[in-house]
Amino acid sequence: MGHMHHMAGGWATPVLSYAMAVVGSALGLRCTVRALTAGGRSKRNWLVSASIAIGAGIWTMHFIAMLGYAVDGTAIRYDIPLTLLSLLVAIAVVGAGVFTAGYGKSRVRSILFGGVGTGLGVAAMHYIGMAAVQLNGTISYSPAVVTASVVIAIAAASAALWAALSVRGPAVAAIAALVMGLAVSSMHYTGMAAVTVDVHASNAPLPGASATAFILPLAVVLGSFLFLTCAFVALSPTARERAEGEAAARPLHEVELPVA
Repeated sequence: MGHMHHMAGGWATPVLSYAMAVVGSALGLRCTVRALTAGGRSKRNWLVSASIAIGAGIWTMHFIAMLGYAVDGTAIRYDIPLTLLSLLVAIAVVGAGVFTAGYGKSRVRSILFGGVGTGLGVAAMHYIGMAAVQLNGTISYSPAVVTASVVIAIAAASAALWAALSVRGPAVAAIAALVMGLAVSSMHYTGMAAVTVDVHASNAPLPGASATAFILPLAVVLGSFLFLTCAFVALSPTARERAEGEAAARPLHEVELPVA
């Protein structure tokens, strides 16, 4: 059995990965809240943005955390198609949950199905991402711990979605993002605790790409996208702010200038 290291690079990888999960969650929840006050194409666009933000955030969190993953006795490589598939699945499954929350008529049902969809998106991304791991050995999982990781993801994602959709205010929004970021990170490390690796001695080169050659550049690109989109969403006016601005500007247009 190969001894595993989850923080081979020290505390930098778990801290940075948690930060990326929080950024993606904050952006996704903010976009979801904006969608509730919008309609038509604008509502759909906000929900698509939320799906991409949360999906990209959890994917970036997972693979930044994986930069600190090492197994004694074997190198680690990643299957590129499966790694990219894990990103697409995360966005698609989270999107199903987010759209359910955005278009649901019942708040309770929206939070329930939205939380389940988002939590399953986190879990699906994680285990497809783990299927992309190539090493000289066999990876096996503890079913009980895998189940616990999925339950953690669903429960915490539902709690974060409830806070974001039910309570207003920047403080609550920040807490919801922190909770959801914690859900993603907790799910990841609980899922990694389920892993056992039986190392096989081999000198054959492993297929796939190294984390620093493929995953790190893509994580940097996605992270930059999330930070820039966060700034855009934070600076864009809400529907209420636009309505107040229009109401304040309307009397100026209605004033009749005196005729000279």
